[in-house]
Amino acid sequence: MAPSSGEYLPTIDPMTAEPWAEIARGGADDVDRAVTAAHEAFGAWRRVGPSARAEVLWKLGDLIAEHADELAGLESRDAGKVIREVRGQQVALRNWYHYYATLAHHREGRQVPHDSESMLAVTVREPYGVIGVIPAFNSPMMLGAMGLAPALAAGNTVVVKPPEVNALSLLLLGRLAKEAGLPDGCLNIVHGYGHEAGDALVGHPLARKIFFTGGPESARAVTKRAASGLKPTVLELGGKSANIFFEDVDVDKVVNGVLAGIFAAAGQTCVAGSRLLAHHRIADQLVKAIAERARQIRLGDPTSAATEMGPLSQEKILTGVRSRVDEAIGEGAELVVGGPGARIPDRGWFYAPTVLDHVTNDMSVARNELFGPVLSVIRFGDEEEAVSIANDSPFGLAGGVWTADLRRAHRVARSLEAGTVWVNTYRALHYGTPFGGTKNSGYGRENGIDGFAEFTQPKSIWFESSAEPMADPFVLR
Repeated sequence: MAPSSGEYLPTIDPMTAEPWAEIARGGADDVDRAVTAAHEAFGAWRRVGPSARAEVLWKLGDLIAEHADELAGLESRDAGKVIREVRGQQVALRNWYHYYATLAHHREGRQVPHDSESMLAVTVREPYGVIGVIPAFNSPMMLGAMGLAPALAAGNTVVVKPPEVNALSLLLLGRLAKEAGLPDGCLNIVHGYGHEAGDALVGHPLARKIFFTGGPESARAVTKRAASGLKPTVLELGGKSANIFFEDVDVDKVVNGVLAGIFAAAGQTCVAGSRLLAHHRIADQLVKAIAERARQIRLGDPTSAATEMGPLSQEKILTGVRSRVDEAIGEGAELVVGGPGARIPDRGWFYAPTVLDHVTNDMSVARNELFGPVLSVIRFGDEEEAVSIANDSPFGLAGGVWTADLRRAHRVARSLEAGTVWVNTYRALHYGTPFGGTKNSGYGRENGIDGFAEFTQPKSIWFESSAEPMADPFVLR
């Protein structure tokens, strides 16, 4: 459907810095039509049995996998992510949708014991209604699935506002959902700017709950707007995650754990292990090994299977990364590899894999999320200091612990203020494991049983089986 404004927005190829497609510039009128359609569809969809809802989601998962190449091609070109990663995500989404399909059968309530033999109290879990889902640009299909799939499985209907950058894959998803048999109105997609279409969705009185993925500043605007309508939100925001390496690790075997944390997806991931905390006994050796591997990372066309790191998705992100690295060097950080003047492809919004050593935790580069391929190395002397540095951050999304000492791994993992902690690995994700942050990294959870519970709310129902007249009406039962 054409946008009410009749206007379209260019979507830019990060390799050429030129427009290659257009998306609709949706506004308040378009959002109102979408939410109204979702609200009207909700009455019927909520009464569809779990088996039928599961069947639709199961088929949708199969269709996503069948169209993995097309979906991956869209996200790779639209955001500069390497095709090997985004294709793997699309294929994996089949399992995500299948998992949520099974959860359609687990919207279970319970019986609550009561002292009265004639009184029965039960709970049922009911869907909210229209759910607003606003995913981030770096993985819109994956992040979108964390909201829309469980929402539909639980009996809600959904309006998705894709990111302005990397919006096309979700448009294709809408067509696949229709092919899978999802009734009209259950899934609605409105493209446009966040301050226009996004704001209208968050503020719409018929949108009952909002799931937002993005940065803290945008989240503040979202929560303020949602608060005006007294509606709950789930926020999955950014991070400045600490990836901690203790002195007992085998340096040669853990280098890929560092790379996975910061250079995968060109650092454009909320869980990026951008703060490398290295024990002083192994710091020199570890930094040297990382630098050697960073120099070998193949930069280039993200749609090529040989490419390991593509361009940054947006020019403003590139500008911010350049500025923050220059600032860090000026504050005393040591540039080991990458940075200003590093060799990069002739075209595209590239920034070379960069390692900054001797960073202190009070530097701006250690406090703020860059969303780029920049690793800040902070050295520590003992376990207590490592935990203190890691937790001295406004963020709390993720963290990594690398050690051969299992007891230490347990202590540190429990001590870190983060929603997810990986031990001797990094950047693992699974549909059955809850995901979310603490502090400025957001609240609420996605994925797993905990995430599914976010899409329903409990209702208490009381039954009195006694035929006797009600006792004193002025006393609580």
